[in-house]
Amino acid sequence: MSNTINTMFKKDRFLLGTFATNCSGGMTVTKIPERWENSWENNLKLAKMLDDADIDFMLPIARWIGYRGETDFHSSVLEPIAWAAGLLAQTRNISIFSTIHTVANHPVVVAKQLATLDQIGQGRAGLNIVAGWNEPEYQALGLNLPNDHETRYAYAQEWFNIVNKLWKEESRFDWNGDYFKLKQVKGEPRPAGDIPILNAAGSSQGREFAVRNANFLFTPTIDVSRSKDEVSDLKAQATRSGHSVDVLTFSHVVCRPTEEEALKFLEHTAKTNADWEAVDNLVRLQFAHAHSFPHDLLALIRDRFASGHGGFPLVGTPQQVADGIISLAEAGFRGTTLSFVDYNAEFPYFRDTVLPILAQRGLR
Repeated sequence: MSNTINTMFKKDRFLLGTFATNCSGGMTVTKIPERWENSWENNLKLAKMLDDADIDFMLPIARWIGYRGETDFHSSVLEPIAWAAGLLAQTRNISIFSTIHTVANHPVVVAKQLATLDQIGQGRAGLNIVAGWNEPEYQALGLNLPNDHETRYAYAQEWFNIVNKLWKEESRFDWNGDYFKLKQVKGEPRPAGDIPILNAAGSSQGREFAVRNANFLFTPTIDVSRSKDEVSDLKAQATRSGHSVDVLTFSHVVCRPTEEEALKFLEHTAKTNADWEAVDNLVRLQFAHAHSFPHDLLALIRDRFASGHGGFPLVGTPQQVADGIISLAEAGFRGTTLSFVDYNAEFPYFRDTVLPILAQRGLR
């Protein structure tokens, strides 16, 4: 076993990570030429900066087709397992997640992949489980995605039960379930430590799955006052199931010396130069096949999808951005991901100006 403590399990901080740096455009559906380029070189450069700055984790998205529009947003995606292996091999402390779709990935293969990743990173791998929502993507892969959430999450539960048993069972075993029939399987190698499990869920079945199985439930923040009750309810639901869960959200950062500069850049990227065709395709698919976002706030959500894939806006001066993060902590969130139009160009200013404020407030 490794002596490294996975950063996700550290209790002395509000967790901060990045989201979707393996995807073209990151989280910003914009046409500006300086938008994020998801090259391996850019990802490795960012990972090393994040590691040096004591940022806690990196979370990828798993995609196989883009959202069309002028930019074909998320058409280029570095595959999460290979991406994580490369980053874990060249960093020291940061946790690197892999995002895995249960329908597209066999649990025996995934158990071995994650155990291998955890050995590469000496206890720093993480698993983000996706039970499925993007039906056109599964059609592109020739897979049948169950239309009802009950079947989808029953499949995901059996899938995860197998992964868990492979990580813990020392002997070979057979499995005779509703969805998998396995003969004499065994989980070798073993993970170096406990692997943090993350799951994003919006439906009632999805949230039941998350509070039973995940260490972290991932959910959007549209209104912080709403979120306070939501986080409290999710934690209470987990407690009733005999489990505990922390809640993470995701945010989009535009941090500049003045509020005027930040708002001007937001207007430039997410209004004037938004790829609205891609935005509308993304929103339509989310609302047709996923239940993560409140449907009564569609107009607001459409704007936020252009700027940060629906993430909570952290826009303004370093103090204003820090205040926004503090408000998320006060609402009960355990942490948030951060996205930028260009992560490598913008993170250093966030690091140098916002992180010290969070440290002064006891969040880091």
